[in-house]
Amino acid sequence: MTTSFGAAINIAAVDDPNPKLQIQRFNGLKSTSNSILLSRRIHRSFSHSNSTSIVRAVSTPAKPAAVEPKRSKVEIFKEQSNFIRYPLNEEILNDAPNINEAATQLIKFHGSYMQYNRDERGSRSYSFMLRTKNPGGEVPNKLYLVMDDLADQFGIGTLRLTTRQTFQLHGVLKKDLKTVMSTIIHNMGSTLGACGDLNRNVLAPAAPFAKKDYVFAKQTADNIAALLTPQSGFYYDVWVDGEKFMTVEPPEVVKARNDNSHGTNFPDSPEPIYGTQFLPRKFKIAVTVPSDNSVDIFTNDIGVVVVSDEDGEPQGFNIYVGGGMGRTHRMETTFPRLAEPLGYVPKADILYAVKAIVVTQRENGRRDDRRYSRLKYLLSSWGIEKFRSVTEQYYGKKFEPCRELPQWEFKSYLGWHEQGDGSLFCGLHVDNGRVKGEMKKALREVIEKYNLNVRLTPNQNIILSNIRQSWKRSITTVLAQGGLLQPRFVDPLNLTAMACPAFPLCPLAITEAERGIPDILKRVRAMFDKVGLRFYESVVIRVTGCPNGCARPYMAELGLVGDGPNSYQIWLGGTPNQTVLARTFMDKVKVQDLEKVLEPLFFYWKRKRHSKESFGEFSNRLGFEKLGDLVEKWDGIPESSSRYNLKLFADKETYQAMDALARIQNKNAHQLAIDVIRNYVASQQNGKSMD
Repeated sequence: MTTSFGAAINIAAVDDPNPKLQIQRFNGLKSTSNSILLSRRIHRSFSHSNSTSIVRAVSTPAKPAAVEPKRSKVEIFKEQSNFIRYPLNEEILNDAPNINEAATQLIKFHGSYMQYNRDERGSRSYSFMLRTKNPGGEVPNKLYLVMDDLADQFGIGTLRLTTRQTFQLHGVLKKDLKTVMSTIIHNMGSTLGACGDLNRNVLAPAAPFAKKDYVFAKQTADNIAALLTPQSGFYYDVWVDGEKFMTVEPPEVVKARNDNSHGTNFPDSPEPIYGTQFLPRKFKIAVTVPSDNSVDIFTNDIGVVVVSDEDGEPQGFNIYVGGGMGRTHRMETTFPRLAEPLGYVPKADILYAVKAIVVTQRENGRRDDRRYSRLKYLLSSWGIEKFRSVTEQYYGKKFEPCRELPQWEFKSYLGWHEQGDGSLFCGLHVDNGRVKGEMKKALREVIEKYNLNVRLTPNQNIILSNIRQSWKRSITTVLAQGGLLQPRFVDPLNLTAMACPAFPLCPLAITEAERGIPDILKRVRAMFDKVGLRFYESVVIRVTGCPNGCARPYMAELGLVGDGPNSYQIWLGGTPNQTVLARTFMDKVKVQDLEKVLEPLFFYWKRKRHSKESFGEFSNRLGFEKLGDLVEKWDGIPESSSRYNLKLFADKETYQAMDALARIQNKNAHQLAIDVIRNYVASQQNGKSMD
């Protein structure tokens, strides 16, 4: 018997004379060909041990709630959609400027969100945002040029680089959706799975190094993305009328996807991994190499780290699970969370291990309340030991202990670098990832003229790759004319800052982010100057218009999270290498009052920090209670601090000697010199001699 259990329920429900007592179908379960998993599901759903009891319960459901667990509305939309087709396929064809509620949820799986301009009053002007899928941020030359054209022809004239290494195209009207989607598909691109309850874009270091571990990390990201790409064809049915696109997948990907030796698949389903219900919520994966935390590895549902031998040959992977940023204000049961170690697997097993983790979340993640549906809540509820044990059943092996790794560093890869194959790459900073105006024209000119490929970074920047040495001077000139400067000419605060789009198009935004951060950064720089911090000093600042955390503010040294009109919740304590979770410091700080909170924090960081202590490390060492007292008692910069700020070192040798001594005491040279002077003055005042 191969009829799905969900189908049996449906038939029985249809036969019931009272339609109000019908049980909703749930086809996101195993077929009856897998007796072990079926019995587990039967026990979970009905608490009966024989098929006769099940039939009676289905035929005459006295208490439907006890039989069918509560599910969110989105789960029902997915179930009734014919694998994410209906009613979207009909809604995009009518003359209305918008689509209905079910189609609004389903179009996310196709890589799009419906939006409206919140700056306008009165009737809503609907449009659609499209997000591409680019594993590792890789964008072929042809696709970049097409996206550039589409932004002008059908969008708002700008491209946006996202924090997950993709493009976002804003302002597409419904009547143009099919044209834009089909154009992307026909030009080596895709938006399939860029949004929705499935695996999102897989991150990898954007630097196109020819090193073995970097190449292997990118290949692994590509394979994981292919493994978890939907297979039922709904995307192509809706946007290119079912046109078939021949793709060549590595045989190991096909083998891993089809393998059902440990009960991971839905037999005979067009979606062997996802079934009809897909995942409970979005799912994020990042791959990287040791020390390179350009991908914010611990913010992902799954973090995968290449482990190599002494010769640099990749041998396997450390796997981390349970990261995620989203939360809801005033609900302490929602929270950001860092991924934690799951274990190590040999390189040949990585696709099976990832698939096992995804299936564990698919089968056990909450589907009743979407606020708690991410993998991090399952980890928080179960604990890592139980999660590991369950995942190992789907993996078919025990995870080995994670291998030791070096310290993590954030790497931006801005500026010019050797690829290692004779070519160069150039990393370019783009404020908030918004490509527009003269910058957009300059990028187009260079990418088109030199036939360059592109990599997008997880920090909303862009890398031009495979550049010949002889092109460097002319490319640098054109980019500079478009405002794309080398990093030494950009304020360090801007180099690490990120913001989400927020207003005017995001329906979830509470306050400004992208439009507000330029002024915020200028004000922070002014505060730095006021308290005596140098130009080269910086803090990692991230701003979001709501608590969902799209710009990962909970990893920032200073995170500003919208919590009301022109108001932010302030988070402190993240570190520059993105390994420590920030914490809430203060709520409801009006944007015009930021100086009242931040100026004393920066002042005391300048005066009380240890040698090379970052702002986040300083915040955590002092503690939030102490920091709060400093803010509360702040009455401006003490007069003596500015009037008597003496230059202590006239020669380099004296400074270096003092700095070496200072390090022993966890101080900087200036702090140690001041202490020596104070002690000397005090001894003279007490009538003592230093001789």
